[in-house]
Amino acid sequence: MNLQQRCSSVLKIGTQLFVLLLITLGSDRTFACQSADSAADVPVRNVLFIVSDDLRAGVLRCYGDAKCQTPNIDKLASESVVFTSAYCQGTVCGPSRTSFMYGRYQGKRKATLAEYFQQNSRYTARVGKIFHMRVPGDIIAGTDGEDVLASWTERFNSQGNEAHTPGDYACLNLNIFTNELAGRQSTKMPHRMFVSVKCDGDGQDQPDYKTATTTIELLNAHHSEPFFIAAGFVRPHYPMVAPTKYFDRYPWEEMMVPEQRDGDLDDIPWPGITNSRSALNGIDRFPDNQQRMWQAYYASVTFMDEQVGRILDELERLNLRQSTAIVFISDHGYHLGDHTFWQKSNLHEQVTRVPMMISVPGISAGRSDSIVELVDLFPTLCEVAGLPIPNDLHGVSLLPVLKNTAATVKEGAVSFAKGASWRTSDWSFMQYPDGSAELYDMHNDPGQFTNLAEDSRYQAVRSKLSQQLQAASKKFKFNMKDR
Repeated sequence: MNLQQRCSSVLKIGTQLFVLLLITLGSDRTFACQSADSAADVPVRNVLFIVSDDLRAGVLRCYGDAKCQTPNIDKLASESVVFTSAYCQGTVCGPSRTSFMYGRYQGKRKATLAEYFQQNSRYTARVGKIFHMRVPGDIIAGTDGEDVLASWTERFNSQGNEAHTPGDYACLNLNIFTNELAGRQSTKMPHRMFVSVKCDGDGQDQPDYKTATTTIELLNAHHSEPFFIAAGFVRPHYPMVAPTKYFDRYPWEEMMVPEQRDGDLDDIPWPGITNSRSALNGIDRFPDNQQRMWQAYYASVTFMDEQVGRILDELERLNLRQSTAIVFISDHGYHLGDHTFWQKSNLHEQVTRVPMMISVPGISAGRSDSIVELVDLFPTLCEVAGLPIPNDLHGVSLLPVLKNTAATVKEGAVSFAKGASWRTSDWSFMQYPDGSAELYDMHNDPGQFTNLAEDSRYQAVRSKLSQQLQAASKKFKFNMKDR
């Protein structure tokens, strides 16, 4: 080897070592100069995984709500790829969180998302609710719920008194308003879903404030090592507790409730009709209180949004923004009077559609209408972090969509309740064990008011969607009956 060849070889080795050092250290400047096309070649160092609870996508300003104030999530959205057609798999907390943390439609695998990152030399931490916790039960007790211990290097619960928090209490379906602490609807009580509390103080005693504080402390303690930190907020899950000033931003008299139509439920088969509807829970007697439910929901969302902002501000202050992938999601959506339905656990759009935004250093912000699922998060985060994607995951990496928002990676999304749904870009199809179904043209009927499943003009569409759902069931071996 001559001198020129030796020098070239040394230079090549030196360059490789320098690049490796920059990746290992998570240099902000390295990531800052990556183009969208090359970002996938330089894995991100850290992941900040933020989960809200019972948050319907449509109430966020970045998803079109003109009234709800969510400046911090909106700012994150402006720096992320926002998925406008993201869908949950489970339609209640436990199944949904199990699904996206294991990367499977149903069931489990040998390691969770966080555990897989821990196995690949990341510090992992859970703060608040990531796997299922009973809200309010586990929050009041400060207990772990259904957490998977092996996932975390450390884990932290965020205790709160929930409905027992001092302040103006309301049980809106019973039309009860009081300052007394005794007799409040709480854990396992039948009317807890309609409870709100305008609490005293600035909110530092609330679980979501504590979650943000602990997350900030962890960012400071572990910023020098690669990390996967999951921050789980419990709002706007009932009871909707927030300081009074957040309620004051939303006078209840100004709240708009969803459109109601006579005979709306007539064409919905029985399995598609939730047990929590106005005629059964009693809130139909109190139209003003339906507006107050929206007031409390908005107040809870805005309080949660401010806690998200505290975490993101600290990430920025620590110069971690350009070495950290950020995910913001909810476990599922929520009904607030749509079709007279309340809460969740059914297959209609307000429950199955979720907010999802992913910010990856070096990838441009944008919006994508491509159909995606929460189950896709596991493989996506593996790929952007430079980790091998396990071959037993049910989701697919969304990196192609992150790099090109017009790209598509799947033809439909699956969700489960008392049956299963198949959501495509054009149609929402729901199939129940008794053979009944719902079919909606989502371009012409986004509110899902006209069920076309029995209309003779749409039988070819129904048959095609049913076949696609059955094919997905066969491929991934999931049970389409009630979970």
